[in-house]
Amino acid sequence: MERRKFIKDLAAFAALPIAAPLMGAISSGTIKPNAKILLRSSWQTVNIGDIGHTFGIMELFNTYLPGAEVTLWPNNLENGVDELLKKSFSKLKLAPGKIDTTGKPTTPELRQAFETCDIMVHGSGPWIVVPQDLAAWHKQTGKPFGMYGISLVDGDAASLDLINKSSFIYCRDTASLDYLKSLKSKCPVTEFAPDATFAINLRNDQLATDYLNRVGLKKGEFICVIPRLRYTPYWKMKGTKPTEEDEKKYMISQYYNEMDHVKLREVMIRWVRETGLKVLACPEVIYQVGLAKEILVDPLPEDVKKQVVWRDTYWIPDEAQSVYGQARALISFEMHSPIIAFSSNVPAIHLRQPTDTRKGQMWADIGLAEWLFEIDFTSGNQIGDALMEIHGDYPKALKKLAKAKEFVTKRQKDSIHKIIDSI
Repeated sequence: MERRKFIKDLAAFAALPIAAPLMGAISSGTIKPNAKILLRSSWQTVNIGDIGHTFGIMELFNTYLPGAEVTLWPNNLENGVDELLKKSFSKLKLAPGKIDTTGKPTTPELRQAFETCDIMVHGSGPWIVVPQDLAAWHKQTGKPFGMYGISLVDGDAASLDLINKSSFIYCRDTASLDYLKSLKSKCPVTEFAPDATFAINLRNDQLATDYLNRVGLKKGEFICVIPRLRYTPYWKMKGTKPTEEDEKKYMISQYYNEMDHVKLREVMIRWVRETGLKVLACPEVIYQVGLAKEILVDPLPEDVKKQVVWRDTYWIPDEAQSVYGQARALISFEMHSPIIAFSSNVPAIHLRQPTDTRKGQMWADIGLAEWLFEIDFTSGNQIGDALMEIHGDYPKALKKLAKAKEFVTKRQKDSIHKIIDSI
């Protein structure tokens, strides 16, 4: 009776329109319904982009590998991120822990993950964040591993032996991919796949609506602007003493601070005076709460300042995405707020600083080169022209976004399926 019921249920499922491609993929081996994935991600929570990496790739796993069992090996789940993960992905398992001096996991949860998972995936990041953890996995288990949606920096060449042992490396920008290819690695799959944050789908509409009502911002009648120092002062956020290298980088950041942000202030002034609409100065990283007031809001002319709202607290991606989703456009020195806005169908301009990683190239890679500006070679007027063009022909801007999103979605789907082929 059980067998007959199973066959009857399977036949009914097979008749559904969605079933044919899914069953075909399972039978061909593209999707392994019981695959067990160890995801190494969640690097930190002082940055909504780093938070977004995990939520984005989990959306991809849920969409393209619906039967997979995912275990997250996190670095940090503070600032309410642990609760948001539980709420968003109830089946997600957690395996906190570290690798000891012998290369073995330090906690029962992580030891079990090493034993039971079929593959380890290093999530999106600015470089190979935890090469030692990938090496430990390979040494202890001999099972496949790879990196998804990462940038590379020159220092990653030191990890060439690890790269050679990888089953796949998906670079989130073609500049990093070109660098990877120059290393002539033995990794069998080296391709482009967008940063996992492009798939983020978080919302806290009530919290966002309450905030926007409280500060007097209306849907479609404001832009978001986000500042950034040339080097992120993590030592400040952690309350630790800066190293000599930290102090040098901070001096460089201070030298360029006004030169960079005067251009964004020019855009804010033009936006307010030409449209009569408002501006929200907000953070992607914790330290930018104060920076936004100091370098973007306080120096403005009084007539413009009246139309600018300063976000005086940090947030996490659910509220940020709901707020970005109600903006007319977004302009950011950081990369991941534009990606989160993109995921909410909001046009976004990225201002790239030369001290940042290669990741800014991804804006051009997905077809949004007209909204990417190298800040050293760009005037405030040029950025303002791009913003006013978006505002003046919004349907055209949305069509551009839709085309880019179609490309991103295809690359995500293809790359996630290939990851499981590595098992």
